[in-house]
Amino acid sequence: MTAPSPQLVFDTLLAYQRSAALVTAIELDLFRAIADGPGDAASLGRQCGASERGTRILCDYLTVIGLLDKADGHYRNTPTSALFLDSQSPAYMGQGARFLCHAQLREPFQHLTEIVRTGRTVLPDHGTARVDNPSWVEFARSMTGITGPSAAPMAEMVLEGCSGPLRVLDIAAGHGLFGIAIAKRNPEARIVALDSAEVLAVARENAQREGVGDRYEELPGDAFEVDFKGPYDIVLLTNFLHHFDPPTCTVLLRKIRAAMRPGGTLAALDFVPNDDRVSPPPAASFSLVMLATTEAGDAYTLRELEAMYRASAFDHVAARTVPTGPGTVVTGRAV
Repeated sequence: MTAPSPQLVFDTLLAYQRSAALVTAIELDLFRAIADGPGDAASLGRQCGASERGTRILCDYLTVIGLLDKADGHYRNTPTSALFLDSQSPAYMGQGARFLCHAQLREPFQHLTEIVRTGRTVLPDHGTARVDNPSWVEFARSMTGITGPSAAPMAEMVLEGCSGPLRVLDIAAGHGLFGIAIAKRNPEARIVALDSAEVLAVARENAQREGVGDRYEELPGDAFEVDFKGPYDIVLLTNFLHHFDPPTCTVLLRKIRAAMRPGGTLAALDFVPNDDRVSPPPAASFSLVMLATTEAGDAYTLRELEAMYRASAFDHVAARTVPTGPGTVVTGRAV
């Protein structure tokens, strides 16, 4: 057993400083400047358009929390910051800060006591579950570096045993990379992407850039209201079910099943905690985000998701973790 210490309490109370420091470093493109060298505070300040004092104190703080190394008054990127925070790295995640630290997502946490008491968000209009919420355009534009790496492994899972012409519905398509990954791996797959018109404009740009625009169709609207125009062989449902309560999820799943061919595959990517609801940490802690930003959303266990699938005429329910992120792909076969 770990000896009692107040450090965890202090670290948690001051955690806002960590995110503020990291966002500032991203906005200054500090990690790229460090990669360019020479890495002393005066040079970095000039490169970033910042004061020497401010740059030194920021870099020291980033060193304390493990995002930089320091020796002889010069700063260096750690392997983590070099890979994920240097804006020239192909694995750059910095643009995701615009969504993850979006004012609308942070604001409810200023009222978390009230939210815990009432059990629902203080955000208006169903919170982030509203299809035309402007934060989703930011998600589509800025989260490709964070969610995009899951697209290829998910496509490989979904396409196992599938070949030839496929019609694929990508619900809550966002940036579109999940459907695009399938189109790139199967030249006979045609993708129908469903989201708001504003978000689909971003997905269309990505489909054109990836060379699959001629097999990419847009279906703007609310997933609960729009005609899916089936039948489909595959339906993708990425990071969507957690916004709603189980009865609402089941309504949507039954609508999806009605738009699928028998034997087709439904694949949902989501945060799936274990039955104890406190592990693994990324999936389990996501429930707090849903408490703060939705009326009734949650991170559902596999047992809970399986019950929703089976109530909606899906069998052979299985789950596989995505090696490149915290998500789990839960598949089911249309009966």
